[in-house]
Amino acid sequence: MNIRDKFKEKKLVFSFEVFPPKNTSPVKTIYKALNDLVKLNPDFISVTYGAGGSLTNNKTSELASLIKNVYGLESLAHLTCISSTKEDIDKLTERLNLEEVNNILALRGDDLGNTRGDFSYANELMNYIKSKGDFNIIGACYPEGHIDNKNISLEVDNLERKIENGATSFISQLFFDNNAYYKFLEEVSKRNIDIPIQAGIMPVVNGKQIKRITELCKASIPLKFRKIMEKYEGSPEALREAGIAYAVEQIIDLSSSDVSGIHLYTMNNPYVAKRISENIDTIINEINRRA
Repeated sequence: MNIRDKFKEKKLVFSFEVFPPKNTSPVKTIYKALNDLVKLNPDFISVTYGAGGSLTNNKTSELASLIKNVYGLESLAHLTCISSTKEDIDKLTERLNLEEVNNILALRGDDLGNTRGDFSYANELMNYIKSKGDFNIIGACYPEGHIDNKNISLEVDNLERKIENGATSFISQLFFDNNAYYKFLEEVSKRNIDIPIQAGIMPVVNGKQIKRITELCKASIPLKFRKIMEKYEGSPEALREAGIAYAVEQIIDLSSSDVSGIHLYTMNNPYVAKRISENIDTIINEINRRA
């Protein structure tokens, strides 16, 4: 089933994100994680293009194909503008077509000094992908504004451009303050945009994660969350459990507010994904039963 149809079938879509191993590591290093994650029966699993826009494209398409054709779950392959030429996109979309992976998340990607390719913005990449097959295109959005521009009005302008160029739904950047997400949805609603926007949730289970996250995406850290991180930073196990509990609390609140979906950034950690899934499965099933 196409991911676009998942939103028609369900009131609340629940999905995971995984990332390919580094180029120096064999792709099989993620197999055990995937074996455990698919048992949790998410609606789909997305595969990133590699941190910082690194060229892990072959592993991305390989894993997306594995999820779709071996595990039998819908998959979503990430493609980025950074360093991608039209020739690169031609080869990747041809491979995805052959593997019957028809969902693509089109992103600009993290600009960490990489040489730019033929596309500067995600909407340009989306427009090009449309000409390469019958792909369902998904976009990214930033509830607190993009790292390059924190103006929410401009972010909603970008949403409109992405929709005009083929986006059928969106996955949000991670956030720790649900109120920021709700305010963003209000701004979107004012433009009469009626399209699924999944809430991106990342369980923070170690101190290094929060430092890297805030450096990369500048997500705001609510006082409540900051206190949790400070209180348990000396105990890795306690911090992990507190991080899981905070993510569960976020998801329960979002679910009760009729969001379109939850996208869990798993960091390839099946234990964390399992703990969260166990806590919210009953809620998600009840919401979808009433749909």
